[in-house]
Amino acid sequence: MIRSLRVRLMLAATLLALLFMLALLPALQKAFSLALEESIEQRLASDITTLISAARIEHGQLQMPELLPDERYNLPYTGLLGYIFDRQGKLVWQSRATAAQNVNYTPRYDGRGNEFARIRQASGEEFFVYDVEVKLLGGQSAAYSIVALQPVREYQHTLDGLREKLYLGFGAALLALLVLLWAGLTWGLRSLRRLSHELDDLESGAREGLSGDHPRELLRLTGSLNRLLRSEREQRQRYRHSLDDLAHSLKTPLAVLQGVGESLQQRSGEREQSRILQSQIERMSQQIDYQLQRASLRKSGLVRHSVVLRPLLDSLCSTLAKVYRDKNVDVTLDVPEQACVPMEQGALLEMLGNLLENAYRLSLGQVNVSWAKVPGQLTLCIEDDGPGVPADQRQRILERGERLDSQHPGQGIGLAVVKDIVDSYDARLSLGDSVLGGAAFRITFNLE
Repeated sequence: MIRSLRVRLMLAATLLALLFMLALLPALQKAFSLALEESIEQRLASDITTLISAARIEHGQLQMPELLPDERYNLPYTGLLGYIFDRQGKLVWQSRATAAQNVNYTPRYDGRGNEFARIRQASGEEFFVYDVEVKLLGGQSAAYSIVALQPVREYQHTLDGLREKLYLGFGAALLALLVLLWAGLTWGLRSLRRLSHELDDLESGAREGLSGDHPRELLRLTGSLNRLLRSEREQRQRYRHSLDDLAHSLKTPLAVLQGVGESLQQRSGEREQSRILQSQIERMSQQIDYQLQRASLRKSGLVRHSVVLRPLLDSLCSTLAKVYRDKNVDVTLDVPEQACVPMEQGALLEMLGNLLENAYRLSLGQVNVSWAKVPGQLTLCIEDDGPGVPADQRQRILERGERLDSQHPGQGIGLAVVKDIVDSYDARLSLGDSVLGGAAFRITFNLE
């Protein structure tokens, strides 16, 4: 399938131009053939006039001069043949040029005066014939048929030469037309290229909307896209504000309940109830955090983000090294300085934070972060030398809808958040064994 609009238009224009020229070519050939035949008819009529002016009637007999004024009648092989027949169809005179020709022709006395026709001989050779009936010759009453003939091969040779020139001319014209069409389409589609560049800038975050410097036909499209962008930004902003309000309104009652639980814990007879209350409060708090993070970390559908990875890794590893300073974790960052990940910075920070915190917490002392890029794909891998994940648990914890926090209260929601973030970017999260001996989490992005 041809995906280029310019190539499609060029192919359509080429087909139309070719069809037009193929239809025009026979018409031009026919018009030239008719014009050439008319020219031959006029020339033969002029040649017959020469014969009529040279003919004389003496004592009732036709007399023709030895040499005619038109030298083509006097020289053999000139192609111009002259004959004079009487009323009975008997040949009474022929020009010298007919010596090498054997033409079988019978004049017609039909009262039309003259006739232009095309005859074919038994040998297959064709001639143009102009036949004139003369009743008054040299001032005396006479009845003769004066005939001039010309071989068709000269006409056909001229016509073939014209056809060849037409083909060459039409081919050159088609080539020139295609060049002009390509140039015209390139100029005409320049606005679409400019719009494409603006969309690229929009996806990369270099601009917030499309400009109005476009043809009228594209203004409705750009206006609709700008309204969609504004609506999306405003909706996301309202959504975040609503989430912040919801978090604030729920955190305060939970804090009050947490205080009540601590008060109950100090009473000896209510410690079990206090433990249950504290557990449920913690679970509710985790669920609120999870749902808020899950809702707020969705990517924009119109903007393509790209974040440099190394600075975020350095910052997160520095923070986690302080949290887990007693473990003295050795971190290897196999990541180029300019390596980028196609994610929003907030989502990437949340995803890396959960995976690195998980690796630091479970590792024995070694964590490795690697980055690899191949045509069409980018892979980010975080490994540790901890106990790993049992093979029978890997698929379950990576399936959509499985939440470790709901299956194991108080155990956190890190992997669930990571899975949702990865899914929102059409990436793939896989879990396997690490060469370090622990777990290896791999996030694969499709770049096409």
